[in-house]
Amino acid sequence: MADQDPNTGGNGAAAPAEGAQFSVLAQYIKDLSVENPSAPQVFQWQVQPSLDVQFNINVDKVADEVHEVSIKIEVTARSDNGVHFVIDLSYAGLFGIRGISEEALAPVLLVEAPRLIFPFARQIIADAISNAGFPPLLLDPIDFAGAYVAQVEAAQRQAETGG
Repeated sequence: MADQDPNTGGNGAAAPAEGAQFSVLAQYIKDLSVENPSAPQVFQWQVQPSLDVQFNINVDKVADEVHEVSIKIEVTARSDNGVHFVIDLSYAGLFGIRGISEEALAPVLLVEAPRLIFPFARQIIADAISNAGFPPLLLDPIDFAGAYVAQVEAAQRQAETGG
């Protein structure tokens, strides 16, 4: 039998890194509201509603090396006839983070963490809309990196203008 390389995990895999660690500890619905305010008339309407989708990300430190990242997504469908439906979801994940520098922490929490939990939130919204009696809606992916960069740039502009 050949000698094992001390730099591998014994099966040819690399040894675990001692540096940065990032893991999902839990995912859960914090709040879900489904409103169908125009039922039953809405099911007779023959118009395609316009959709308004808003999202917000909130980060809370809950313990040393544990952060809660929540995505709040609001979807409103409305037409000239009225409001078809309103879905309001707060979906969160607990993330264990170790060995990540302070300057790298914000992008991890505001880009990578939401990117990991968004597909689950999107499915919950699709199911809620379907259960309200409407065709399911799969939200387009969100560019969390682009939103983060825009937020950083806006903060820099505000700091430069003294606002």
